[in-house]
Amino acid sequence: MAQDEAVAPRTGRRELNPTLMVRRVGDGVDVLCLSGILDTEGATALGGELADRLRTTRSDRHLILDLTGLRLVSAAGIQVLDVHMLHLSDSPVPVIVAAPHARDIFTIAPAPGLRLCATLDAALATLPGTEIPTPGDTTGTPEQRTCAPEDRSDDVLGPRAEARTSAVIGMAQGIIVERYASADVQRAFDLLCQASRHHNVPLRILASALVTAPRPATREGEWFPGRLHAPPPAPQLLDCPDQGAYDRSQVLRVLVREAVAVADAHGAEVHLVDLALRNSLVLESHAGLDAAYRDHVAQVDGPPAPCARARLLGQPVLVADVMTDPDLAATQEGRAASVTGSRALYAVPALSGGGECVGAITVHHTRPGPWLTPVQRTALRTLADDLARWRSWYRRTVVLDALEYVHAHA
Repeated sequence: MAQDEAVAPRTGRRELNPTLMVRRVGDGVDVLCLSGILDTEGATALGGELADRLRTTRSDRHLILDLTGLRLVSAAGIQVLDVHMLHLSDSPVPVIVAAPHARDIFTIAPAPGLRLCATLDAALATLPGTEIPTPGDTTGTPEQRTCAPEDRSDDVLGPRAEARTSAVIGMAQGIIVERYASADVQRAFDLLCQASRHHNVPLRILASALVTAPRPATREGEWFPGRLHAPPPAPQLLDCPDQGAYDRSQVLRVLVREAVAVADAHGAEVHLVDLALRNSLVLESHAGLDAAYRDHVAQVDGPPAPCARARLLGQPVLVADVMTDPDLAATQEGRAASVTGSRALYAVPALSGGGECVGAITVHHTRPGPWLTPVQRTALRTLADDLARWRSWYRRTVVLDALEYVHAHA
């Protein structure tokens, strides 16, 4: 299980910029997550904190630096950080860097004391004696053993997105402790994991629902009394059996494959609205898109991303050429899309029965210009309707069942 620990600057020391959060992964790894700005002065102050931590760290624990939360990384800051690592660690410290511009700095200013990695899994793989748990592996951490597995087959969640969702999980733990007078956050986390596994609801989805759901009227009885359990909605185009509708990951994988097929696209992505993450569109599934692009669209707060435009307008949006589009061309999302081979994008909003946008499907094509036929556009709209109906049913049925489990067992 991963545990977070904020590190406060010591008296008389410059207030840290970046800030440091320690995340414990399993029994033998400390992930030092940095956020803010890493300039020369900030790296020097941070180096003092790292020196204290390394001196007090047991020899059987490993360190990983996670720089994905940094807004700005300077070459001078990397060099200062590298000097501290060379003096304090016997071997290079794995450092997670996802953003292309940050990775370029390591090419310009090589850091012998730091080993560049793209993901947490890649960083863990460099540590001796550290295994990356796989689905169904009973040797993993408590979180990995007892929670419904996230959909990791498509590597949707990078380190930056995981950092955001871990904060929501922490909020959910705090609510349980406060609401039910639980002894500690560990018991609260164990309960979330039990509910997650019992109802096959990913932990981050359950935590988000708990954070945004209305407070139960009483501590006894049902959280949502009088609720009816409807069967899964019959899809118009989505090829997913009734029992498959209860498996969120399977539904989204099937959906994105169908989108690629019906649109004759080279890639596709599915976003869903998450109220706990500032009502943002969160990337939930994809096909054919590289890690750099996914990093930029993992959480979309607003335009010019096509999915956000479609959500705002409530209708499909065509970007005929990402390289010349006046809104998208100069953005990181646009540049990343062109690098991944996408020239034209088409986003369709998933609208609820009341007209509210609950998500979006975006398909990618390698050639600029409109490419979808009227039949293909209709098929994508049908898939978006299937997505909206399924999501509404899933939240009202499966997710609320998991929340009832938490309420009943707390």
